[in-house]
Amino acid sequence: MSQSLAHNDDQLLEDLFRKVLLSPVYDVAQETDLDRLNKLSSRVGNHIWLKREDQQPVHSFKLRGAYQCLYNLTTEQKQAGVVAASAGNHAQGVALSAKKLGIKATIVMPETTPDIKVSAVQRHGANVILHGKNFDTAKQRAEVISQKDGATLIPPFDHPDVIAGQGTVAKEMLQQHNHLDTIFIPVGGGGLLAGMALYIKKVMPQVKVVAVESEDSACLQYAFEQGKPSPLSSVGIFADGVAVKQIGDLPFDIATQYCDDLITVTSDEVCAALKDIFEDVRAIAEPSGALALAGLKKYAAKHQLQQQNLAAVLSGANLNFDTLRYVSERCELGEKKEAVLAVTIPERKGAFKQFCHALGGRVITEFNYRFNHQEQAQIFVGIRLRQGESELTEIKQTLAEQDYRFDDLSDDEVAKLHIRYMVGGSSQAVQNERLYSFEFPEYPGALMSFLNTLGEHWNITLFHYRNHGAAFGQVLAGFEVSTDEEFEFHRHLKALGFAWQDETDNLGYQRFMR
Repeated sequence: MSQSLAHNDDQLLEDLFRKVLLSPVYDVAQETDLDRLNKLSSRVGNHIWLKREDQQPVHSFKLRGAYQCLYNLTTEQKQAGVVAASAGNHAQGVALSAKKLGIKATIVMPETTPDIKVSAVQRHGANVILHGKNFDTAKQRAEVISQKDGATLIPPFDHPDVIAGQGTVAKEMLQQHNHLDTIFIPVGGGGLLAGMALYIKKVMPQVKVVAVESEDSACLQYAFEQGKPSPLSSVGIFADGVAVKQIGDLPFDIATQYCDDLITVTSDEVCAALKDIFEDVRAIAEPSGALALAGLKKYAAKHQLQQQNLAAVLSGANLNFDTLRYVSERCELGEKKEAVLAVTIPERKGAFKQFCHALGGRVITEFNYRFNHQEQAQIFVGIRLRQGESELTEIKQTLAEQDYRFDDLSDDEVAKLHIRYMVGGSSQAVQNERLYSFEFPEYPGALMSFLNTLGEHWNITLFHYRNHGAAFGQVLAGFEVSTDEEFEFHRHLKALGFAWQDETDNLGYQRFMR
């Protein structure tokens, strides 16, 4: 049960601080390293430190809060057992904590949960129930089990004991390095931020606390804007460890008092941070685990920080291996080391060679082309950048001076996720085509289920789907829909129950597929 904090309730804050100091988490958790990232430090002109929560027995900080919560249950509660809903790190934390304390644990996980995560929870002795296609459905089942069996429901973030357990991360960091200037903390439901920020400000109030969120699941930022915790209409799926629609009540109240600043980052910036971590310490973080470092890099550049001690929390490393393909494709874009352009060149011999000459010998990382027109060719080209955005500005100026028509697609998600991998080009045979993107839960047979639900009322004219090992599948589809049919078609889409977006005006689509 969440507990709200009045801004003048100093007693609860003192109780939480005391719980951090006296925490029993080291019965099961490890004191993790605070590593200096030497390569990144040299590159950005600051001293960068990384708190290695991937070193925990469950490869995530979640073990700390889960154990503290279970440890403080009454004897009667321990005998009745515990239940939790989770598709990831919280599940493993609860399972291992329960095993250590001899408590019966039931974990409800969505049917879409990858086998590797289900197996990890089962190895710790927990009873796993697969239910529903998403977390909300699994959570409802966990609540029913709690009410029926009398098992205690263990929340992932909005609980004083969970917050206190996570606060031990900050206690270790300040003991390991007592001259840190700023600490960057990833935000999902807010438990880690609340626990760490509370401890940091009680012990070393001069240390700045910066919350880091994914742009597409920024529930803390939204809560600040609304003045209270409020649900986002949707959340992104890449950094699934922080894909939370609403910040916890207690974490929000604590963050309001003790968080100094907040920054959001893109998926591509997270991919770049994943690469930085690997290159410096040979650790492979999960996307949410690299979130704080991505925020650190962006914040340091934005505020032109130099020679400061900046620390980020690597919060977890439970990565689906298939996700690495996506990361490797996107990290160069996240580091601003690659640009993706749509360029019109003459359809004649030697035109591509002339275009390469205009680039001044820069490395071309990708080139896609299909003959479509007698006079003009549309090319999709990737260009390696050695000097980041300033070099991209120079390239654009050069192309403009030489009368090339181009569009920068480096920030165009449809172009990067779908169009660059599609074949066939535009079609002269299709009339009244409209383009839509969809998301649906991934599980065996999910694509076929999606197609069956979509039905056969309208002609599909374009289709692209790639499985990245994520919890959700992403589809780009074209349909032949006349103006008279548009209202009925949209009503059909709304009835399907999938998240969808009209992409018909997307630049990449207009240039290459229309």
